[in-house]
Amino acid sequence: MSFQYDAILITGASSGIGAALARHFARTGVTLFISGRNQTRLQLVENDCRAAGANVYADVLDVTSRETMDAYVTHCDEIAQLSLVIANAGISAGTGGLGESPEQVRDIFATNVAGVLNTIDPAIKVMRARRRGQVALVASQASWRGLPSAPAYCASKAAIRVYGEGLRGALAPDGVKVNVICPGFVKSRITDANDFPMPFFMQADKAAKKIVRGLERNKGMIAFPWQMNLIIGMLKMTPQWLMDLAASRIPKKTSSPDSHGEH
Repeated sequence: MSFQYDAILITGASSGIGAALARHFARTGVTLFISGRNQTRLQLVENDCRAAGANVYADVLDVTSRETMDAYVTHCDEIAQLSLVIANAGISAGTGGLGESPEQVRDIFATNVAGVLNTIDPAIKVMRARRRGQVALVASQASWRGLPSAPAYCASKAAIRVYGEGLRGALAPDGVKVNVICPGFVKSRITDANDFPMPFFMQADKAAKKIVRGLERNKGMIAFPWQMNLIIGMLKMTPQWLMDLAASRIPKKTSSPDSHGEH
């Protein structure tokens, strides 16, 4: 395990990928700032990380509040200079054949896009000032194609993926590393609610290990599993009419209000 990260901030850490990453990084000498929206589940993650020897600060937060996140991230950095920030908090929606309601669409963008910006902006500010640091944006394999089952979710993740790709080059001269994470289906509260087959399903701890390896190597795009990458590559070369036909037959996503780990 690498020791290059000594102060790490992770949003959406109460379940799924966020919780798995927190547990993976937890060890003596590491300060973890973890947040989520469910106090009970976040407490369980905090207890595990403390037991592993980490110094842990756990907070229930709403990432959609720009003012709250600016104060939070700035305060965390004052406690311990952040070496890595992982903007992981996100939500999904769409129930049965109903799709995403107008209210859900706005909630999805508020959390999955604005919430990510609210997390990384104050981090980038302090990292640029000292010319070092790393930020990771959790997108999704769903970001590569707009699906009728979850158009807002796909669009929100596409926005983050493309923004992260551009931001990586923009911040490189300032010494700030940027990584985009595009997981497939990963064990979480969101995937627990899915009642359709999920190809290449992966446990959260395995996903966390893949993500950490990518971060340590500063890979610009951390996309997995490899089987899904191959499928996505083929879809990009598939005629539009055929992609539309295939997308129209994908089952609807089921709703879940919690921080994600479905990728």
